[in-house]
Amino acid sequence: MSEKILLVDDEVGIIDLISLYLVNERYEIFSFTSAHEAMQCIKTEKIDLAILDIMLPDMSGLDMCKEIRQQFNFPIIMLTARNQEIDKIKGLTLGADDYITKPFLPLELVARVKAQLRRYKRYGNEQEEKDIFVHNGLVLNVKTHECILNEKPVILTPTEFSILHILCKNIGNVVSSEELFHQIWGDECYSKSNNTITVHIRHLREKMGDSFEEPQYIKTIWGCGYKIEK
Repeated sequence: MSEKILLVDDEVGIIDLISLYLVNERYEIFSFTSAHEAMQCIKTEKIDLAILDIMLPDMSGLDMCKEIRQQFNFPIIMLTARNQEIDKIKGLTLGADDYITKPFLPLELVARVKAQLRRYKRYGNEQEEKDIFVHNGLVLNVKTHECILNEKPVILTPTEFSILHILCKNIGNVVSSEELFHQIWGDECYSKSNNTITVHIRHLREKMGDSFEEPQYIKTIWGCGYKIEK
């Protein structure tokens, strides 16, 4: 069965270009120039991934991302014509998993779509790895993609879940930002100026009610990375 991709952009030319490349990869595309029409589609179709433009006529793509995250955890890739760090950070903070700036190479977008879907679908197929992690009131169920903290559910994006999963697998050991990046996004280029992991860690702490100064779960090891203490 083809994976279903939601594509929302107010430029028909962009929609046609992206759709052409994704259809060639055998994805099923649901495209809209309106955020409100796209939200209706989400209610009727089982979407596997969304590509959202930040600038939409009836609702900001950032607001749409925030609304989606209230109910769904499928990957979200943000498109922006503005090469501004604040847009990227805000998108990641609201629950987006990745972003790409216009103009972009269609094949790069296709590669990012594949990477996000691969990671999102992987959780139900990890037979050789531990399925449930329990630590200090935290329960992470890899098979069901659930996070429970002190008996209350914590809604995580796929990227946030991946980070927490990696840290739980390496409990007691430091995992560098570079290693986290490569385990999540594969062979994509990493640079020390890339703050993607930092933003996701901060958002993860906020959702878990974890303190930066005196963390109970995710501890920053300056110059090294992050770890969960045993």
